[in-house]
Amino acid sequence: MPLSRDTIDELLRTVIDPEVGLNIVDLGLIYDVEQSGEDIRVELTMTSPTCPMGDLIRDEIVEVLAARSAGMVGAHLVWEPAWTPKRMTDHAKAELGWT
Repeated sequence: MPLSRDTIDELLRTVIDPEVGLNIVDLGLIYDVEQSGEDIRVELTMTSPTCPMGDLIRDEIVEVLAARSAGMVGAHLVWEPAWTPKRMTDHAKAELGWT
């Protein structure tokens, strides 16, 4: 059975950007989630193209989703549109003292 979008978001919130200490959903790093049956494709970005955590975060996304999905899981980095702090949730901004 395919995972609901709410379940996918909940699982993605367990993936923490180790440089910032916040989850990738609240940071606004997730650009798109597509499902085809039980297969899941996540498009995400990093706060900067030079971020050294990209591979680690992608691997963790695949790991947490694959543990709950019987389908194929892919996590793909995209750079357009460029990430900005405006993508962060109010919670993330408050955690970082940006409010």
